[in-house]
Amino acid sequence: MKVLFLDIVHPILEERLLKMGFDCEHDYSSSRDDILKKINAYDALVIRSRFPIDKEFIEQSAHLKFIARSGAGLDNINCKEAKRKNIALISAPEGNRQAVGEHSLGMILSLFNRLSIADKEIRFGKWRRERNRGVELSGKTIGIIGYGHMGTSFAKCLQGFDCEILAYDKYKKNYANESACASSLEEIQEKADVISIHIPYSQSTHHYFNTDFIDKMKHPFYIINTSRGKVVDTSDLVKGLKSKKILGACLDVLEYEKSSLANMFDQNMPPASKYLVSSENVLLSPHVAGWTIESYEKLSSVLADKIQGEFGS
Repeated sequence: MKVLFLDIVHPILEERLLKMGFDCEHDYSSSRDDILKKINAYDALVIRSRFPIDKEFIEQSAHLKFIARSGAGLDNINCKEAKRKNIALISAPEGNRQAVGEHSLGMILSLFNRLSIADKEIRFGKWRRERNRGVELSGKTIGIIGYGHMGTSFAKCLQGFDCEILAYDKYKKNYANESACASSLEEIQEKADVISIHIPYSQSTHHYFNTDFIDKMKHPFYIINTSRGKVVDTSDLVKGLKSKKILGACLDVLEYEKSSLANMFDQNMPPASKYLVSSENVLLSPHVAGWTIESYEKLSSVLADKIQGEFGS
């Protein structure tokens, strides 16, 4: 089979595909329209997020057997159309789950201890100990929304902090383990000091975190989002921050995120985004929760294993 790599991934994937007898080619720069003109020459795609694999793209792909995405989510692929055409969709959440768990933990610890602020102040000659007094994670109740690979990894990373960890996943049954207690959403909203979101993006999860969700929280809380930006209604989040119902936010993803944050600054930034980037109780990172040196290789290794299991000789 001929495989077209549309994005750069760790070379171990291509090395293993070649050993399996696949013919691999690359095109990292052509436009979507130019790719469409030649897509029928290929049996498989390897992608990250360069452009959406939408219905039109799949309809014109007469010979595709599988699409492999170096990442956890498949929200940039029209999964319904791919299923209709019997195209296997292969992702690799196992490859970056540890990275996401550690990043989530790192963000909340940094926010609680004002590390980003204190670091900047010291660099400008300001020594403010009392102003940067921290908050301990120990003893807090953590509510994890979505208990798949990422949520489970975060729960494991929290071990040793003496937290009560409650997990809710509407798509799973019997998902409690040694790291977390299975919970209802209502129980989490009643007890949680921190909400961490680990759900995929879809029409049903668009603005999942909104004013209604915030109003149902029984007391002020912190939020972590390392899933997808559009899961959170940014305007409602800002309202919660301004009212102090939300004490702080750790955001690796943004609702208005572009190919780079610089592009967003070049345009008329939405007022809610302006608030986030200027707020001391908001910690931001550029969609890199799953983006470590180790996960870069693991993502490709996981994809290779899955492709070999399904399409290898």
